[in-house]
Amino acid sequence: MKKSIYSTIAGAGLLVMTASCANLDLNPLSSASSENWYSTPDEVRISLNDFYRSTFFMIEQGWTLDRNTDDWSQRTNIYTIAAGSLDASSTSNPNIKTTWTYTYRNISRANRILASLDALDGKYSQDVLDNLRAEARFFRAYAYSRLITLWGDVPFFLTSITPEEAFEMGRTDKAEILKQIYEDYDYAAATLPVENNASGLTRVDRGCALAFKARIALYQKDYATSAQAAKACMDLGHYALYEGYGELFRDQTKNCEIIMSIPHSNELELDEDGNPTTQNIGSFIARSAGGTHNAQPSWELLATYEMTNGKTIDDPESGFDPHDPFAGRDPRCCETFAAPGTKIYNIDWNPAPDVTKTWDYSTSAYITNKDSKGGSDAANAAYNGCCLRKGARDEWRTEKRNDNPVILMRYADVLLMYAEAKIESGDIDELTLNCINDVRARAYGVKREDTSIYPAITTTDQAELRKVLRRERRVEFAWENLRYYDLLRWHQFENAFGHNMFGFTRTAATAKEFLENGGWFWPSTPKFDEDGFPCFEDMVDGTYIVQHGVRHFDEKVYLWPIPSDDVLIMDGKLEQNPGY
Repeated sequence: MKKSIYSTIAGAGLLVMTASCANLDLNPLSSASSENWYSTPDEVRISLNDFYRSTFFMIEQGWTLDRNTDDWSQRTNIYTIAAGSLDASSTSNPNIKTTWTYTYRNISRANRILASLDALDGKYSQDVLDNLRAEARFFRAYAYSRLITLWGDVPFFLTSITPEEAFEMGRTDKAEILKQIYEDYDYAAATLPVENNASGLTRVDRGCALAFKARIALYQKDYATSAQAAKACMDLGHYALYEGYGELFRDQTKNCEIIMSIPHSNELELDEDGNPTTQNIGSFIARSAGGTHNAQPSWELLATYEMTNGKTIDDPESGFDPHDPFAGRDPRCCETFAAPGTKIYNIDWNPAPDVTKTWDYSTSAYITNKDSKGGSDAANAAYNGCCLRKGARDEWRTEKRNDNPVILMRYADVLLMYAEAKIESGDIDELTLNCINDVRARAYGVKREDTSIYPAITTTDQAELRKVLRRERRVEFAWENLRYYDLLRWHQFENAFGHNMFGFTRTAATAKEFLENGGWFWPSTPKFDEDGFPCFEDMVDGTYIVQHGVRHFDEKVYLWPIPSDDVLIMDGKLEQNPGY
């Protein structure tokens, strides 16, 4: 009975220290055991390498969190958080259980590495040992940052623990854990070099530590610390905005903007359970290119992009045309969405009801347009007429998997984190506006000073600038797994989940009638609520524009549930979050 209990908790990570090395490390250490491993810096570095595997970043890749936001549309599915159906069982949302487990597994590995490094002090170069120690502390800070952001108060330990200690462990105030997170990030920032390419792997460096400290401080509303850390990262002069916004997400190298990313293997890499770590991408590929195209960027996201004159589309003077919603928009719109006529996957994408043939560049011939709402498969084609372009590569069509790097932090985020922290603290300075305008100007392919070519931000009013910043984050980081965290800290899940998913009719004849009557793409301009969330309810007529899915807000989702089996095993010591 006790053996069974141990293995269950070890799976969640709390007692992972009592497991074998093979269970601790995703790359088994051959015949090595925890008693004879970590005897040299090279052995420690090999274990540190496992922190860089995509397996540990399940919720940071594959648009896992984006699926539970208003940037996502999928006619056939509403994910549990957005649907308001999340509970503490492992079947409700398996990613929550896995994230909890792997995060504690990383903490336990980091603690074990740190203890081993202490034993090596005086035997090897202190600089080498301190660099390894800084990496371990970075990843421990990353893990605890994730835990307190998603779960709040959590079990907290910095050393190896016994089974008996684990069973007595309750939850520690997240404010206490945050102090340790800061200490770990500060140590990493003070110790790691500006560029860290040891042993042929691009490893975490000084800028990583500063950027992620800025992020957790922002998430915990410690605006002074966030601004300070972001500014320190900027002052390194090591990062810059990539020249082309769209190409940034197709470039598979670690370029000037990428502060931290996790590479996907070009081969079909498997995790410890034999599952592929590269993402099956068929659900996002146009049907004419061989995909199923089950999921698309949402209409709410499409409506959020400003016009090139800097006005939102609901402004009567914006010049927005609902029948051609991609025209005259912020350039990031058509780098995130494939506008009708865009070449993508070696075909011309166009969902219009009267475009029943499309050009296939790979065969130099016209083929049936399976994405046309007026075609023979209108029921399954282009549910909302949108298609993801961001990061899409022609190779997806043939390989049916996404091996783009998982971007965890890029320089644009550091700039906008600094700006948000300054706005929220009411300390709006020139650099605040410069940071926002640098990001906006890059989208237009110009410099910040070229204010006649892009809509520069000039307002210093806190309330207005807050709206600008939040809209800027949404369009800049669309489908980069950050929208969920933004809604979380802005406490806006209620707004996001208060609007349902909408799209077009599933009948070809009705879609053609909609086009002939002048209704396509949208019959009118969507309205916006006072917080800037677009509303499509008034468009829904049940004939041309229909509801595809129902979102539901539940207050409890601001904290995730602790997996129910862990709560049960801890016999009252581990209190569940409210509502679960």
